[in-house]
Parts: sequence; structure tokens; C-alpha cells
Amino acid sequence: MLSYFAKHNDIGNKFMKEKLKKAIPPVMPRLLMALVASVATLGLCAADAGQSKLLVGIVVDGLDADYLDLLRSHFGNSGFRLLEREGAVILNADYGGHLDAAASTALIVTGSAPSYNGIAAEKYYSREHLREMEAFVDANYLGNYTNKNYSPTALRVSTVSDEVRIAAGGTNVVYSVAPRAAQAISLGGHSANAAFWIDDKTGNWGSSTYYKDMPVFITTRNRSASLSLRLDAMSWTPSLSMEDYPGLPKHLTYYPFRYVFPRGSNDRYDMFMSSPLVNTEVTEVAEGLITTLHLGQHETVTDVLNLAYTLQPYVYGKVADNRAELMDAYIKLDQNLEHLFSVIDERVGLDNTVVVVSATAPRRQSRRDEEQWGVPYGEFSTRKAISLLNVYLTAVYGNGDYVTAWHRGHIYLNRNLLKEKSIDEREIRESAASFLLKMTGVDQVSTIDEIIESRAGDSGEALRRNMVLSQAGDLLLTVVPGFEIVDDFNSTSGSTQNSMVERTATTTAPVYIMAPNVASQTVTSIVDARAIAPTVCRILRIRSPNAAAGAPLSLKKK
Repeated sequence: MLSYFAKHNDIGNKFMKEKLKKAIPPVMPRLLMALVASVATLGLCAADAGQSKLLVGIVVDGLDADYLDLLRSHFGNSGFRLLEREGAVILNADYGGHLDAAASTALIVTGSAPSYNGIAAEKYYSREHLREMEAFVDANYLGNYTNKNYSPTALRVSTVSDEVRIAAGGTNVVYSVAPRAAQAISLGGHSANAAFWIDDKTGNWGSSTYYKDMPVFITTRNRSASLSLRLDAMSWTPSLSMEDYPGLPKHLTYYPFRYVFPRGSNDRYDMFMSSPLVNTEVTEVAEGLITTLHLGQHETVTDVLNLAYTLQPYVYGKVADNRAELMDAYIKLDQNLEHLFSVIDERVGLDNTVVVVSATAPRRQSRRDEEQWGVPYGEFSTRKAISLLNVYLTAVYGNGDYVTAWHRGHIYLNRNLLKEKSIDEREIRESAASFLLKMTGVDQVSTIDEIIESRAGDSGEALRRNMVLSQAGDLLLTVVPGFEIVDDFNSTSGSTQNSMVERTATTTAPVYIMAPNVASQTVTSIVDARAIAPTVCRILRIRSPNAAAGAPLSLKKK
């Protein structure tokens, strides 16, 4: 679609010719022709620069290409099918190891691994505070419609959104919307006008005083249409007849699922944010921002709207086999995408928009298979493992509490005690690793020294780059596939949120890039996920984020 400048280029050229004929003597025809050609060139450059008026970055947590193939016949023509039909499809983006949604999102938008961007997980263990901390907590800023204090300060490098904002000299706008704060802040970057997420205590759309904007639309929604007012009437039920979900065993088709979000539950808002209904909420807020703030309707700059959706297995499900719920989530998200793309096309034009849909890997299963299937399994109790390790270290090095914490497989030793006893840290780490490897269910134990030196396991370099050393433990432990990690060292509640079944199976993480100048194509080779950011920046003709050292993909152009 031609911009205003291109449409009126011919008129402008004729006008300039007439004026120049009168003003300039006929002895200067070559100069006249050069000047007219320059005017035409400027007009075409302006038209070309104005083609991408809106960048829409979407991160779908848990998107699995296998489910997309399975459910393709149940999708509409203008959601996932539109992305496949009109965009570049990258079948398998490699993150270099398992990362949670927050870390994966930070990697996507910065083009750099956690070791550079500073975000290895949504939460980490702080040696300074001796407790788990959220990555983006910042006491220097207050919350808007939330009691939480957040800012993007922990993000050490620039993002695609930052670079788009810098390229426009701040004359454009950047907004991000996500169910949870960590993703919203990563997607917003340092220079966003605002980032919004759902407060898990009130259901309001919250933000931080770090950001300068609080649109009237968000304020009005919180006051007159907040989740606290609507959630009682919401329920998650199947989009299809149970028999129509492909590949579903007969016994799972007898009773349609139904989930509600009871007012008396402390997990009420977390239950909602873990369900596909939150994707509809995100879409409605995105639509409101597009329409009320006129995103993408500037002639010469690119606005940014970044969104996060979820397709992770529903941890509050009634049975371990939640295939029906997961398939329904895909179908509902496809409908959300159709609606979002329709709004963008009506307000901005999809031919003026760059759409990037990235996936993060599905999280590991939180429940083991039911015992009736006879699948071998075991339990790895973090409390028992730490207790035994402490007994062993006491026997070798003398009395003391040698282990201070367990967090996501990381074991933290009491470095103050080691210093008091003049114990060599490298030596005790090696001794502890050797002992832990003898425990039932332990597959591998790597010391921080081995990780730093990229000697940990078969993918040492990937493990090193996906770790923030200042937050890492002294030891990193993984269990045998099929074992359930029961984190009773940190919790005795027995909640499924504190257990995880180890699996080595990997799934594809697809990426879609739909842009005016990118041809429809499929990339079948494995692509480093860090290449997504520089590729998007090349499409927008701006510089890459400052830690994105990788080369952009060479995509076919239209």
C-alpha cells in the first residue's frame, strides 16, 4: 500500500516543475532535472520508510508445532493459517536449553542469552537476602494499580523495542501487555511508554511508576470492568464437542471439562492467568490500546505493541491427562489472533504492519502419570537430598550448616561458613558433587567451576550462556528422566506447583514473521533463537539490540 507521500508524488512533481520553469532560466535544464529527480526520490524514500507503521511482537508461552499440525483443520483462515500462508515460518528455534517464559522472552527481545541480558528466570535465589527474589523487583519505583515494585533495571541490555524507539527519536510509542509482570517488562524494554500485567491479588491491570504513561483506557477498565467484577461469571468450557477434538481417547470424551475461578480461592487470579481465558483478556486490552491510542497511525514512525499469550498445560486441571484442555486452548488462541489481526487490518493495515510470533518451550510436566499405567517413576525429595549432603559435609569438614538453599536445581553452599573454616570452595564443590551423584535418581551434577569453563555435560557452552553467574548456585543438579522432583525443602504444602517430572523429550519452538517485504517461506533448519531480534531489526532497517551479536536470517523478499 502506498503511503500518503507516494500517492501524492506525481502531483508534487508537476507542481515543482511549473514553479521551477518560471523561477529558473532555461539555461539550467540539467540542474532542473536533477532537482526534480531528487524530489521524486525523497518521496519514494518516505513512502518506503512508512511501510511499517506498527510492529506487533507476540510471545506465546508453550506453543508447540506438533499441536498446530494436529489442530490445523479446526483453525480459521485468519489466525495461525494466515501466519503460515503469508509469513516466514521458522519451524525450530533453539534456546540452548530449558528456559522459563521470562528468560525466553528476554532472550527473544534482546537477541542475547541470559549471561548477557541478566534474566535467567522469573525468580532467582538471592544470596544477599537469603530468599527467592523476582528478577524485576525494584524498590525505587511504586506500582500503579498494584502493590508490587518493578522496573526493567535488571535487564542489562537494549531490546528491539528500545531500538525502535531510539530510531524514531521518541516520537513513536511502545506498549506491552502480558498476564505476568516479568514478560510484560521484558517486552516493554527500558524505553516503553508503559507495560501492563494482571495483579495476582486484585485482578487489576497494573504497571509501574517507572513508566510515564497510564492511558485512560486502562484506568477505566480497572474501575468499571476489572476482573474482580467479572470473574464470578466466567467459566472455561470446551469450544467443540468433546468427540471433535482429534486423537482424544474415548474415555476422555464422556465428560466435558468446566473450570471456574471461585472467589474464596487464594489462587483465583493465578488460575485465571493459567487458563486460555487470559488470552482473550490480553487481546481485548490490545484492541483497546490500538483504538484509543491510535497505534500505527503515524506517517513516518513505527509504533510497537508487544503481547504475551499462554498455552502452557493447565496446572489446576482435574486429571493428569489434559490433552482436551490443551487443544481447546489452541483453538481459543487462534480465534484471539483472528480478532487481533482483524482489528490491526482495519485500523492500520496488515500491509503496514510487521507481525512476529515467537514461541517458548512448553514447561515440564507437573504431574506424573497415573500408577495404573505401570510407567516406572521415582521421587527425588530436595529436603532429603540436602539433609544427606549436609550430614556428609559435616562428617568431612566438621560441624556446620553447609547448605543454605535449593532453587530450580541449584544448590547454594554457605560461603560465609566456608570462609570461617578456611575450606577451599572448589574442593568442597567437587566433593559435594561426587556425593550427590551416588543418590538414587540423580543424573548429573555440575559445579559452578565446570559451568564457567563450559565443561558441564554435553552442552556445556549452552548451559554457560543461559546462566547469570551472580545468581547461580555452587552446584547444578538434574535428575533421571521419569523422576518427580518434589521441592519439599522450600515447601511442605504438597502443591503440584512445587513438583516437576523430569523429561528429556524436546519440542519444536516455531517462529512466524509476517512483514510487507518478506515472502512466504519455511525455514526447516534449526535456528538460534538469538537471531530473531536482529532479523526483525533488519526488516525495520534499524540497528540491532546492543548485545545481539548474531547475524540476522537471510529471508526471501517479496
